[in-house]
This record gives sequence, structure tokens and C-alpha cells, in this order.
Amino acid sequence: MLPQEIIRRKRDGAALSEQEIAFFAAGITDGSITEGQVAAFAMAVFFRGMAMEERIALTRAMMRSGAVLDWSRENLPGPVVDKHSTGGVGDKISLMLGPMAAACGCYVPMISGRGLGHTGGTLDKFDSIPGYQTQPDTATFRKVVREIGCAIIGQTADLAPADRRFYAIRDVTATVESIPLITASILSKKLAAGLQALVMDVKCGSGAFMATPEAARELADSIVRVATGAGVKTTALITDMNQVLGHTAGHATEMQEAVDYLTGRRREARLDTVTRALVAEMLLSGGLAASAEAAAGKVETALSSGRAAEVFARMVAALGGPGDFLEHSDRHLVKAPMIRPCMPERAGRVIAVDTRAIGVALIDLGGGRRRTQDRIDHRVGVSEFQPVNATVGPDRPICVIHAADEAAWTKAGAAIRAAVKVGETAVFDPSPILDRIALN
Repeated sequence: MLPQEIIRRKRDGAALSEQEIAFFAAGITDGSITEGQVAAFAMAVFFRGMAMEERIALTRAMMRSGAVLDWSRENLPGPVVDKHSTGGVGDKISLMLGPMAAACGCYVPMISGRGLGHTGGTLDKFDSIPGYQTQPDTATFRKVVREIGCAIIGQTADLAPADRRFYAIRDVTATVESIPLITASILSKKLAAGLQALVMDVKCGSGAFMATPEAARELADSIVRVATGAGVKTTALITDMNQVLGHTAGHATEMQEAVDYLTGRRREARLDTVTRALVAEMLLSGGLAASAEAAAGKVETALSSGRAAEVFARMVAALGGPGDFLEHSDRHLVKAPMIRPCMPERAGRVIAVDTRAIGVALIDLGGGRRRTQDRIDHRVGVSEFQPVNATVGPDRPICVIHAADEAAWTKAGAAIRAAVKVGETAVFDPSPILDRIALN
């Protein structure tokens, strides 16, 4: 087979065979298909789409490009369950959710990704912790999951290697927002991790890849159908991303917010609602709770008892981070040289946020990538970001910008002021949980 012929067929709208898709996935893995050809294939799929059979074939081929974990040998006393988000601005839910679910009896082998497009990546946030290994070997990964209940890492060299290369190329070629490719990317990693159940957080709004509820439901339905068809019980929540989630965005700033959340020092309302709902969904899918009320009770106990914070601290230490990170995160996380408030041009209420523009501003600060080889500055970001309907003015900034220098701070401030609309009266602010998608 010739890669260019497969690209041509998809470009012209043909349905690819399982054999053609397997050939292309193998070429992505071993490098025999060039970066330009991978980008061309991604663009062809972006415009022409894939039928459900093609999506399943691509997911399986990418999953089988490396090792597939089997947890049955471990005799774990709880279900192997994970969650995945389609990405957003300020979305640090995984940082708290993994330890919370483990504190409730789940085993969470979370294979996470780096920043994609304008959205932040869970691995980049963990890279802000000195010494934390986001790429341990498989034996270490299994040991941490078995002994602690949770390990949040990146793809190891032998887990879905086709996706690792494909993911990086999509990030810099404007082909992120493709439902078939998002489906295959997410599920190839998750199925390779040997899950029994999966919960999806499909973001919807100005800061999400799926800007409309219709697009979000289409993606959620695609993921639920493909994963369930592959034998992994899967449900999805569609959640709002029309404003920054929580009060921080960045890497070190978000990690500090996660620590504050787990220790109970501070929990922003929208972030708290979505995080608890997703953990509860994991308990229901894993058979650890018989009702939504029972699941919510278990989540509250995991937080109030300090058990979730303890699991987080043990996971960080087991993967190479400081043993006292939970107690002294402020000491271990790097600080930006310039931390100053961003004041609004007028006083009033926040009535709308162009959340994607906030994500782009973070990239300009150095908190994201334009090219796959770009290094991330973990110091930069924003904190104290004001939610919709909050009052801003001379004594209440829109946010605090953490920047590497004054020029970067000035540029980010102008972008953020332009992205935040200030008005006179309050607006309707819906629940951050918009819908639930399941096959049963």
C-alpha cells in the first residue's frame, strides 16, 4: 500500500478499509510515514470525516500499536476506572479527581496528555512539580496504581505509540477539532490502559474544541459508542467551558489551586460541582455506589476525611516528587518574575468571556506550544480569574497575570481585557453540568 493513495482516497471522501487504516497506523508508529503525510491524512479526515466502522478500526489500530495492559493479574479489590476530558482553559479536574476516585475504592491508571491547541495539558501541570516522573516505565506505573490506587502519567513508550506522534502533529496543524480523530486519540490510550469503565468530560463552549452543544453531543455519542463497543462501559458528561474553570489557568498556578482544593483551603464553586459529578459517575460506572446520592456521599467523605489529599501526596512522592509537596507546595512550585493584577477598562460585572482567547493569551505568555518542540514556562499563567457575574473595577481586577517579563505581561493584559466583556447587569449563568450521555 502507498500512504499517498490512502490519503487521496480519504481526501476524495472514500471509506477506508480496516487494512488501510491498520497500515497507516503502523506507518505513523514506525516513522515510515512522514510528518507531512500524517498531517495530510489528518486534514483529509478533518474535512471528510469517518464512518463509525472507520473510527473503531482507527482506535483499535492505534491501541494495538503498542502494549495493552491487563490488570487481572494484580487481583485488585476495586474496579479499574478512568476519566478523560476533551480539554479546556483552567481544567485541572484530573489533578484532584484521580486521588478522589482512588480514595473511594477505584484504581485509576490515568494516561494523560500535554496541551493541545489553546487548551492546557494535565502532564504539563504535573511537570511543574520538581522531580515528578510523567513518563515512568510500565512496571513503576503498575506498582503505583496497585499500591496507592492512582497514577497520573503520560504515554509510556509502549502504550499507544501511534497516538503519541499523531497527537503532536495534530496539535500544530489545525486538525484538533475532528470528532473521529479525537475519539481515536482518547480511546486508543484509554483502551490500552486496560480499563473496565471510563467517564468522559466533554467540554462545550467558547473555550472548548466543541463550541456548540450539538457538536459536544456528537463527540460524546461517538466516544460512548466506540468505547462501549470495545467492551469498556462508558458514560459522558457535557460540561460548560464558556469561562475559565476555577480561578486559575496555567501550570504551577493550577497545581496550587488543586492542592488548595484537596486540602479544603479553597474550592471554587463551578470547579467543585464538575469534579464531584465526574468522580460520582466513576463510582457508579465501577459499581462502587448504587445511586447518585450514595456516590455523592462517598465523594464528600473522601474529601472531608483528608483521604483524597493523602492519596495525592503519596502518588506525587511515589512518582519522584517531593515527599512534602502537599504541605509545602508554595515552596516547591516555581514563581513567575512578574505577578501583577490585570485591571478592567471599566467597572461593572463580567457578562461574557472569550475563553479560547484566554487560552491563546496563555500560549503567548509561554504557557503553551506553537510547535511540538517548544518548551513550556510552568511559571506563567493567571490566578484570581473572576467568573461570570463577578464585579470588577478599580478595586477588583479581572485576574492576576503571572508573566516572565513586563512585555509579556502587557501583551497578555491587553488580550485578557479584550476577551472579557464587562456590563451593567447580571446574566444567566447555567449549571456547569449540561447533559449526560449513556447508552443505557
